[in-house]
Amino acid sequence: MGERMGDGRTAVERTSGRELVVTRVFDGPVRLVYDAWTKPELFQLWWAPKSSGVPMLSCEMDVRTGGGYRVVFGKDAANAMAFFGKYIEVVPLARLVWTNDEGDGGAVTTVTFEDKGGKTLLVLQELYPTQEALDESFIGMEDTTPEQFRQLDDLLASLGAKV
Repeated sequence: MGERMGDGRTAVERTSGRELVVTRVFDGPVRLVYDAWTKPELFQLWWAPKSSGVPMLSCEMDVRTGGGYRVVFGKDAANAMAFFGKYIEVVPLARLVWTNDEGDGGAVTTVTFEDKGGKTLLVLQELYPTQEALDESFIGMEDTTPEQFRQLDDLLASLGAKV
């Protein structure tokens, strides 16, 4: 249907002019994968692609319907970039929907978690306000998203070993 990219394990696909869908099966139970998306101390360990060289300086998450989040990246506070928004829908262990409010082109992101016998099927959908906003965001995602998800794999492996 649309452009498909990814690294063999992570499928990144444009499903329409304004929508992007990323699909990945993680080797870990839903509970651990969900925690990695909703607990700031875990999210900080995998979300920033290491290859970018730009660390996450802070991460605040109030994961409930109507709650907010704020994630700050940068080498230092003077050169920091903030991403923030609101959680529109939170269904524990099943579904997260949030806004990206840092600019006019921000998407509404939906992430679903589905148990696949001890593994987790994760589907991330981003709906952009315009095709131009998606075009801009799509550049680089084919590299960064698979890298982020590989980092999440590593985190899940280490969490699984500790459980």
